[in-house]
Amino acid sequence: MTIIGVVRNPVKLESEDEVRSAILERLPDADIRVFDTTEEDPGRGMAEEAVDTGCTLVFAAGGDGTVRAVAGVLAGTDVALGILPHGTGNLLARNLGVPLTGTSAAVAHAFSAEPRRIDVGTIEVTDGDAAGEHLFVVMAGLGLDARMLEETDDELKAKAGWLAYVKALGAAAAGTELVPVELSLDDEPRDRARVHTLMIGNCGTIQGGITLLPDAVPDDGQLDLLLISADGVADWFETVRTVVWDNGLRRLLGGETTSTDVVRHASARSIDVELGRPQPFQIDGEERGKVRSFRAGIRPGALLVRA
Repeated sequence: MTIIGVVRNPVKLESEDEVRSAILERLPDADIRVFDTTEEDPGRGMAEEAVDTGCTLVFAAGGDGTVRAVAGVLAGTDVALGILPHGTGNLLARNLGVPLTGTSAAVAHAFSAEPRRIDVGTIEVTDGDAAGEHLFVVMAGLGLDARMLEETDDELKAKAGWLAYVKALGAAAAGTELVPVELSLDDEPRDRARVHTLMIGNCGTIQGGITLLPDAVPDDGQLDLLLISADGVADWFETVRTVVWDNGLRRLLGGETTSTDVVRHASARSIDVELGRPQPFQIDGEERGKVRSFRAGIRPGALLVRA
């Protein structure tokens, strides 16, 4: 008998029966084990219990925090991750083509998809509030996106979903400032720049279908880097044009990624970052306090997914 685990955030997905029915419709003899997350544990302990009980497939039912917690446990094992997206961003689901139209569609997708291995990113914070190693499956960074998370009203987010981020974007943009940064890619000599946004990702698409990292592929063994140093109205217009047109629509038409003086792209297996002063930091859409220095790395093919 196949044992299937479901790590469920009961705040995001209230109905346990909804998940059970969707799974049993496609695998009638499944032994389903449901583990509910708590405020203290977003899913890591539950995923460990699911693995210990012999689950061969574990669904993360909730938002990006639940997905990241479960993925952190399953990485390096042969237990597959399924995604039931019920959050605001649903970033990994978006990038892997998981349907966002409900539990039944996402379960059907997981059972029909061929298992595949994707990379997992790591962040080792050496100076900052969240010192230590952290895993990410989509992207991590600082600047505009991290400040936007700080400015987002939780009550509005609960009512309006990802549109709440749009309201926060204006406040975040007004508060951004250029910060000195030293970068080293793959342990090469350091380069210096002044930026207000630095994104490192394994996947490139965020809410609203915006692609920040057009060259990011979840199973290529590489991290992709975006630096934005817009300063003034003209630079912001150039940033929007480059991100949305040059590196968005043109990529769909088979064009090449464009870098400019204010929008720069690169890729590497490791990225060392040292900032001139501490900055707000986010990992897979979650605030992680402020950091000043960190090292990003990649674990190729570490996570088995059904997507």
